[in-house]
Amino acid sequence: MCNGKCGGCMVHKICMVLIMIGGLNWGLVGLGMLMGNNLNVINLIFGSMPTLEAIIYLLVGVAAIAQMFGCKCKKCMEACASCSAEGMDKGM
Repeated sequence: MCNGKCGGCMVHKICMVLIMIGGLNWGLVGLGMLMGNNLNVINLIFGSMPTLEAIIYLLVGVAAIAQMFGCKCKKCMEACASCSAEGMDKGM
């Protein structure tokens, strides 16, 4: 079964980066709440530009939704098929 780490198109890679940024940011938000600090990195960097901050949050959310459904482009489908075939060869 494909684990999503087998490559794919540029959109897939951008989505993965955005999801990692969002996940790390939420982890820091939680840590900051426990410590009584604001560790929301997106807010700290882009807080003076609320529209840009909102767009970043929106892009992270859209990337997460896109990952839930998976990319169906030719490049991603081929990469996923080769990854699955590789797993079958290894007896997974």
